Amino acid sequence: MVLKIKTPKYQQIIDFIKEKISNGEWPIGSKIPSQRVLAKRFEVNRSTIITALEELMADGLIEAKIGLGTYVANNTWALLATNPPPDWDEHVKSGLLRPSQSTVQEINLAESNADLIQLSKGELSKDLFPLDTMKSVLRRVSDQLEAFGYEEPKGFLPLREALSAYLKTIGIQASPSSILIVSGALQALQLISVGLLHRGSSVLLEQPSYLYSLRVFQSAGMKLTGLPIDEDGLIPNSISITNKQRNRAILYSIPCFHNPTGILMPDKRRQELLSICKKEQLPMIEDDIYRELWLDEIPPSPIKANDKHGHVLYLGSLSKSLSPGLRIGWIVGPEPVIERLSDIKMQTDYGSSSISQRVAAEWFKSGLYEQHLGLVREELKKRRTVMLETLEYYLSDIASWYTPKGGFFIWLKITSKISMKELYVKALDRGILLNPGSIYGQNSNRYLRLSYSYASIADLKKGIYQLSKILRELVDS
Repeated sequence: MVLKIKTPKYQQIIDFIKEKISNGEWPIGSKIPSQRVLAKRFEVNRSTIITALEELMADGLIEAKIGLGTYVANNTWALLATNPPPDWDEHVKSGLLRPSQSTVQEINLAESNADLIQLSKGELSKDLFPLDTMKSVLRRVSDQLEAFGYEEPKGFLPLREALSAYLKTIGIQASPSSILIVSGALQALQLISVGLLHRGSSVLLEQPSYLYSLRVFQSAGMKLTGLPIDEDGLIPNSISITNKQRNRAILYSIPCFHNPTGILMPDKRRQELLSICKKEQLPMIEDDIYRELWLDEIPPSPIKANDKHGHVLYLGSLSKSLSPGLRIGWIVGPEPVIERLSDIKMQTDYGSSSISQRVAAEWFKSGLYEQHLGLVREELKKRRTVMLETLEYYLSDIASWYTPKGGFFIWLKITSKISMKELYVKALDRGILLNPGSIYGQNSNRYLRLSYSYASIADLKKGIYQLSKILRELVDS
């Protein structure tokens, strides 16, 4: 009988990294995962990782750069080749789009880890996904399906017609010709940044804001200018346009259940904001993707509903209220602007998915979308109650917050001075993924964005309990 000798963990790590390098997945010049990430992947302590990395360094395959990380320095093919391989790292760095913050990249990767308690994820729980209804809608769509190819540049006409009817219910008069179907609100922002704005333009926005965690406008050469907020949202009197900025600035705002703060902007503030935009001839992007997730009462009419002169570009999406997997959103605006953006979109991807657009149209036309929203609101209200009660029980003496009237998020302020980076790392080590406030703005370092929409109720309670333990450890240390 031949006994199989199990390969030591450090050797498994060496073999894994060598395979990545020899296959060209990690080319010369690329940064390898951090010691902490590797330790978590292989379920070992860091000393084991260090042993493996030291052997690879001795072989000349990797090198450590102080303060920067560990990089691939060589591979077996490079040692044999007469000419060196291309330096992909240089190409990666010179691309048009700037990389996300390292913390954002780490969060994006960790959000797919089913073993973590997702205490910040801005998405509906899988328990709230209307699986049976979606199957029924897909069957209806497939029964009506005919041969289809590329859609019109602005999108599937029946969907735009259904959206036109839906928008009237919230006070927006928009014909199908002034609606563009996009692959989610993020693509809408990308199209606006490259299709409408001069390089070097200023994007005025709330601080904190979801936009700070993205690089979409910075990649297009725009400057982000943060504006102060209060309990009613963005403060209109803080908007000031210089002569240099005139015709080279745009305002971005999330008036309904703001991400990350959860603030709902009242009607009076919305009117003040529109008046300032008219006075300053400042175009505005109204990001209203959380609108239908109200929990206490229907929110005020969109700013776009009172826009009679085409100042506002209105963004909506099904990603938060139904399913991010459909990748369906829309832009509403003046027809010349929509024509311009639809042309840019055709150059980018030749149109959003035909199947997804037909499915979305069926949800709207059948009345199923409105029924679904009623169920979602009921469940989110229960989850909000659970999170608020649990926060009150475990964290009332070391944190503060206010009750959001809708959306997904609670903006938690830590009252004691602690290392938020250490909090993030400790929570991740204990199986909890958090979104630190720093990714939403420079002045938000003592905040966390918590979400009651994704994790199960049991995990919400468990996650907040663990969070309170970690916070107290850091406060006492």
